[in-house]
Amino acid sequence: MDLSYGPEYEVFREETREFINSHRDQAPRGQGMKSPEVLNWQKLLIENGYAARTIPKAYGGYGAQPDILKSRIIAEEFASAQVNSGLGGQGISMLVPTLLEVGTEEQKQQFIGPTLRGEMVWCQGYSEPGAGSDLASLRTAAVLEGDEWVVNGQKIWTSTAQHADWIFCLVRTEPDAPKHKGISFLLFEMSTPGIEIRPLVDMTGVANFNETFFTDVRVPKHQIVGERGQGWMVANAILGHERDSLGNPNVTLSRLNSLMELMKTETIAGERLIDNPIYRDRLMQIQGRVMALQCNDLRVLSSRLNNTDARLARMIVKLQGTELRHDLEGLAIDVMGEMGLAYADNPHLRDRGSWQSQYMYYLGLIIGGGTSQIQKNIISERGLDMPREPKVEKAS
Repeated sequence: MDLSYGPEYEVFREETREFINSHRDQAPRGQGMKSPEVLNWQKLLIENGYAARTIPKAYGGYGAQPDILKSRIIAEEFASAQVNSGLGGQGISMLVPTLLEVGTEEQKQQFIGPTLRGEMVWCQGYSEPGAGSDLASLRTAAVLEGDEWVVNGQKIWTSTAQHADWIFCLVRTEPDAPKHKGISFLLFEMSTPGIEIRPLVDMTGVANFNETFFTDVRVPKHQIVGERGQGWMVANAILGHERDSLGNPNVTLSRLNSLMELMKTETIAGERLIDNPIYRDRLMQIQGRVMALQCNDLRVLSSRLNNTDARLARMIVKLQGTELRHDLEGLAIDVMGEMGLAYADNPHLRDRGSWQSQYMYYLGLIIGGGTSQIQKNIISERGLDMPREPKVEKAS
């Protein structure tokens, strides 16, 4: 069995390596998402087809034809070199593909290009205090007054709200309709009067999430994606992209490479951890899971190109990806021994504390974006056509 990519793709791999080696000194390391270094690097990646590769040029992308193997080669080489592979986030990973599917031409022209270039940062207004796992129970309301929607309500777990320029937000516009049919999908600026953001500090010690309050927030009527009352269809398209991004195998591969480098330098009694059979066995188990996640990613990419059903393959990404990252970061903490307990401003901190921070962050993501228990129900019921989980009747 010949598993090589073939001459055409090996040439492309060499071109990718040459680009990385020639420009790696320009790649950002830890700068803010809107820093000149980050924005310039994103622009360079798009111009050379290493970011926004298949997004049409008319909307600010590179405009290449979809190619599964080239996408995999780019991911592998950037991960191997441990070089920043460009911006992601809710705007690029979730909103852009959704606008390409269901947005108007005006919305595509207005939003996709600036989002891809990092000039327009987005947050997501979905969960509410009483509408988390049962998102369709949301109560934030939008009432049409003339040419404006007037929005009132609250969202919670709003990632990056404190940095965002715009929000894509689910609101209830038809209060008397069945709960899945009375929802609309609005886009509006976070600088609009009436928006209040309150930070929520999570287990990492950082305010990655926020509470967001809307009081008589006025949104132009045309800033709706899809039809009025049909926002649940748009929401489901976004949720699919969200779950894909939460278990990104390319980022996980990069972290795996960093872990292996760490194990080559950390020692116990003069022995490198990479040479210790117990730790090496744990590493190989993680490595096997990363390879499986990558193969599943190829299945998902192939289904998009061939317009085939890969629902089951997509459903497992978030479940497997977040649990894998938590285990990977945890192994790194164990590898560092007592130094793995260092945190915050400890002078013995390794890699700026990224292992400890990501370990706690992914423990949160096992819950956020749909808990592992919820994901298992989705996989069994919608992916494997198993009977629905019995509902316990409420006591009268």
